[in-house]
Order: sequence, then structure tokens, then C-alpha cells
Amino acid sequence: MVAYPRNILGANDRVRVGMIGVGNRGQDLLAQIVTLPNIEMVAIADVYRRRHEEAKKIAPNITAFDDHRRLLDVKDIDAVIVASPLHTHARHFFDSLSAGKDLYCEKTMTWSIPEAERCLAAAQASDRIVQIGLQWQSSRVLADARNWVTTGLVGKVTQVECWMSRNTPHGKGQWVRPVPSDCTAEHVNWAAFLDGRPERPLDPYRLINWRLFWEFSGGNITENMVHQIAWIMSTLDLPLPMFAYTSGGVFSEKDGREVPDTIAVTLDFPNDLVVTWQSTFSNRHYGLGDRILGSDGTIEHGWAGSDMANGEHREYIRYYAEPVNRPHSENLTDSSPGGHAGDRDHLTDWVGCIRARKAPKAPAEIGYRSALACHMANLAYRRKERVSLKEAKSFVPEF
Repeated sequence: MVAYPRNILGANDRVRVGMIGVGNRGQDLLAQIVTLPNIEMVAIADVYRRRHEEAKKIAPNITAFDDHRRLLDVKDIDAVIVASPLHTHARHFFDSLSAGKDLYCEKTMTWSIPEAERCLAAAQASDRIVQIGLQWQSSRVLADARNWVTTGLVGKVTQVECWMSRNTPHGKGQWVRPVPSDCTAEHVNWAAFLDGRPERPLDPYRLINWRLFWEFSGGNITENMVHQIAWIMSTLDLPLPMFAYTSGGVFSEKDGREVPDTIAVTLDFPNDLVVTWQSTFSNRHYGLGDRILGSDGTIEHGWAGSDMANGEHREYIRYYAEPVNRPHSENLTDSSPGGHAGDRDHLTDWVGCIRARKAPKAPAEIGYRSALACHMANLAYRRKERVSLKEAKSFVPEF
């Protein structure tokens, strides 16, 4: 159990924040954090100078750096948001804690399992507040789902179905973004972006579209499945999976990407439970959602007519009794209709925990468990075979 002693702030005390990584996702978070009361954005760091000017349009008084270490040297920064590309999360996570900063680290917590092990150990050894950017953990319906499970309404759960669907116009692959004309060596700290990967000349396309390549990304599994698997793990209080199986490929658009755009994941958990996750970038009709299938009832969780890409949040949760085992039970809906998990809710929880020195809703532990599940699924895909937890933990990833 980590203690959170010193520096207990009042609800109105100012929290001074820095941010590492202000690309598209970082700017989304920046626009949210500046709306919270008594927050002062002090500085940002990004390897691409174009992002500095973009960030200053949101927070005009910030100082900008192209090296995150210079930001961490700023003494009056209390807390840091890490929204950099996935392959740099571990360095920014560890360096922020070493500098004595409270930390919000975007999902997935790390690029690899060895990194996840080191970051979890660092968080457990630290007295800093660590929140992982798993926004569904701040969902107002999560408490309902947990209550329905723990009170026995669902019965024995043997299967969970999850899915996430998107689509793009023909010829335009998901995540592919144009490369600005100023994305040149003069404006990019390329060595900092590579973060120990093999040296080579600046590749502007890979800098802008890093999500498409294994060297920097975990693809759709670490971008999207991680939210759903973390929510399921929290709802059912699941340990790490025992085995992972994954099929799929680059089927939607043959655009040079390495990570798959069509995926079917199966995770085997202890105590006779299987969790499946399916995703395609070729059809968005069914949006995203989860079904927890129990002997006594079903929990259905989703976003009506929405997906995670379009900014809509019409979250719902419903319980359907199984007549054969609960013939007299009523069907239920969530106690907070229209409630949703959003960036602002999750950031508000983090800031409140910084002031009160208490554990946030998505601590490093759920970041670790969800990261390992995702990395097991990706390893199974890349090996084209079933992967056990033991095998995954002993695997040494290559760039």
C-alpha cells in the first residue's frame, strides 16, 4: 500500500502543471485541463516545434521546450501530464516521478511488458499521485456494473464480448495524417523522438504517423482495446490473463501500415472466463460496447450510435435478468442516465487526488494489468500463435 503523505492542498490551492507531448491527443487534454479551477499551465515539451505554437493558442502563457528534461527541471511545476507517443511513455513516466512530480500518463501505460514492470515498481516506490489515462475508470456507470456483479445479479460469468468499429472514406486509412511542410530536421528533435531506437535521418511520415508502426506503437489494441479491457478487469476484478490468441491483419487499406486494422482477440482468464475483443476499420455500424454474460444476467455497456473517434459520449449500461435463473428479477438501467467517462472527469479526479493526496481512479496498477493484456494480444498476433503470460513476460521486445 502506497502512502500519500505531504503537501495536502486545499480545494482552492493552485496546481502548477506541465505537459510532455502536445500533438493531437495532448492538445485535447490541454484544452480540458486549462478549464479546471485553480490550474496553472506552466510549460510544455514537444520534439516538434510546430506543436509549441499550437499549444500556445490554447495556453498562451506557457514556456515551451523541445526536451522534456528541461521541463522537469522547472521547480514550480507540481504535476506533469504525459501525452507523448507510446514508445516514449516509460521514459517520461520514470523521469517525471524521479523529478518528484505527480503524474498523469496517457494510455497505454507503456510500449512493452518490461517497461510496464519497471514503471509499476517506480509508482509503488513513490509517494507521487499517478493516474493513467484510462478515462473509462472515471465512468459514472462503472460503480453500477461492479455492484450488479458483486451482489450476484449476474451470476457466474464465463464470457465477455467487446467490440470497437470505425470506418473512413475509401483510400483514407484510419490515423493517416498529412505531413506539414515544416516537419524538417530544423524543427524536430529527432533523437529525442527515437528514444534509443536505431539512429537514422528524420522520417517526417513516421514522426507524424507513428501509430502505424510497431517500433513506436501497439496499434489499435493499445489505442482502443486497452480502455475496454481495463473497464472489464475493473468491473470483474480480474487478474492478468493466462493466454492470448489474436488473428487479423492489414485488410482495410493497403497503405504501408504495419499494425493491423482488423483484429479478433481472445484472452483466457483464470476461473473459467474468456474475454473477446473484435475491431475493424472498415465498418462503424455497431460502434463500440461490451457484454458481460453471466448465468443469472447480462450487463450491456456501450455508447448509443457513437464511437471513440467522433467525440460523442452517450454512455449507457443495462442489466437483463436471465429468466431461467432469475424469473422474478427486473431489468435495470444505470442510475446516472446520460453519464459518461470523459477527459474532464478523469483530469478532475487526478487534480482532486493531488490536492487530497489520495489514490486516483486509474492508478498504475490497472495501467499495468491492462498494458500486459494488450501486449500479450499483440505478441500473439505477431507470432501467429497462442501466447502464455509466462512466455510474454520472458519475451524481450526488439525495435
